[in-house]
Amino acid sequence: MKPRFAGAAGLLLIALLGFGCAHHSSSRGWVTLIDGNAGMENWNPTGSAANWSAADGAIQADKSTGKGSSVLVSKKSFKDFELYTEFWASDDTNSGIYIRIMNPNDVSTSTGAYEVQIWDKNPNPAYSTGSLVNVAAVNPIYKAGGRWNTFEIYAKGDEITVKLNGVVTVSTRDGRFPEGRIGIQYNGGPIKVRKLAVREL
Repeated sequence: MKPRFAGAAGLLLIALLGFGCAHHSSSRGWVTLIDGNAGMENWNPTGSAANWSAADGAIQADKSTGKGSSVLVSKKSFKDFELYTEFWASDDTNSGIYIRIMNPNDVSTSTGAYEVQIWDKNPNPAYSTGSLVNVAAVNPIYKAGGRWNTFEIYAKGDEITVKLNGVVTVSTRDGRFPEGRIGIQYNGGPIKVRKLAVREL
């Protein structure tokens, strides 16, 4: 599938001004799904048997006993929203944040979901960290390995914008998946999430 890019200035304006998740307090409508060690009860593990746990101030996984990826899937479904998350990945981590998962029992971009990529060493650099897999490629290439990072994701209708550490990496239109769950992927290499909050629009 060819990447889809939004050419409209309005999308870029939304990306730069329309959302900023630095103030994700409950008084402003934010719902916290992960806060340090707290939040495992908001998720269901699917896929391979990864060792998801709440430890050292984050929800995390670093190994699996099965083949394929494991995804923590939110119990709640979301349509239009802003999402803020803080994550740590190693240089060789293959992970991602899924949004609008249509089938919570079979999570992939081919079965109906968008994946905001966390994979610095993807053999296809266009879909490395900060990309929207098979929808919007990144240029330039961004790196997240070895430190804490933030993603801010804006999804309203067919508009999807991603910020990595405050920088817009992709902003596009794609309306195939209008609503669904949120997911955190483990597919090799450690992944830690110490904060994840959502505000419905």
